Amino acid sequence: MTGRSRLSLNTATTKGWTLREAVDGAARAGLPAVGLWRDRVAEVGVPAAAKLVRDAGVRVSSLCRGGFLTATDPHEVRAALADNRAAIAEAAALGTDVLVVVVGGLPAGDRDLAGARARVADRIADLAPVAREHGVRLALEALHPMYAADRAVLSTVEQALDLARPHPPDVVAVVVDTFHVFWDPRLAASIARAGSEGRIAAYQVCDFLLPIAPDPLLSRGMMGDGVIDFAALTRLVAATGYAGDVEVEIFNADVWATPGDEVLATMTARYRDHVLPHLDG
Repeated sequence: MTGRSRLSLNTATTKGWTLREAVDGAARAGLPAVGLWRDRVAEVGVPAAAKLVRDAGVRVSSLCRGGFLTATDPHEVRAALADNRAAIAEAAALGTDVLVVVVGGLPAGDRDLAGARARVADRIADLAPVAREHGVRLALEALHPMYAADRAVLSTVEQALDLARPHPPDVVAVVVDTFHVFWDPRLAASIARAGSEGRIAAYQVCDFLLPIAPDPLLSRGMMGDGVIDFAALTRLVAATGYAGDVEVEIFNADVWATPGDEVLATMTARYRDHVLPHLDG
């Protein structure tokens, strides 16, 4: 896949739209793919969501999200594993082989990051056979270190790769999200390693805005509005031979308050200017 044929709207970017509105909007804008969040899918149910996407003539680039696997309470562990098994089945039913996994932060009162990562490793081992059975990749997403305590004890692509290493690359892989990893001084080597291992399952793009919003989750922005060097980062990903979709995933109150079709037009233009010229390496 080349050019605009790789651009995907992640439904988080148009938060005010229902699933149908997001899928129809993407198709209307000429986009070939959508990245779905499970809350949007739940609005209509998995079979109806799969039909809606299929009828619109677009594909599902990924499903978000699985994960939150760091609990110590046995009941919470069982519930998390059950939810992730369900997410794997949903991804397969929706026609995507990418389930984005946000592994979770520290349980209340816990300060042991290494122990939390070890629990994630154990639970990925539990889920890997289920993923393999369904033809779905568990795509581990490293999050910016400011989220280490509450959302993801994996902060770098290297950490995600180390956790994925015991498993085949078509079962456990990684996400490269520009917002979360642009700062990493070892990023070039880590992306090259991910490519050599065949483990890049998804490339997600948005910018990192300053000043950081009172809610840090909302500090994402359109490409070109922040501090990320998309040319350099996209070339690193392209050099691995990654040929999958490029998802635009933005959490931003101003973007959410903008009419969806306008968001898509801006998103497409920014992708064309800041990402697309560098996809050939």
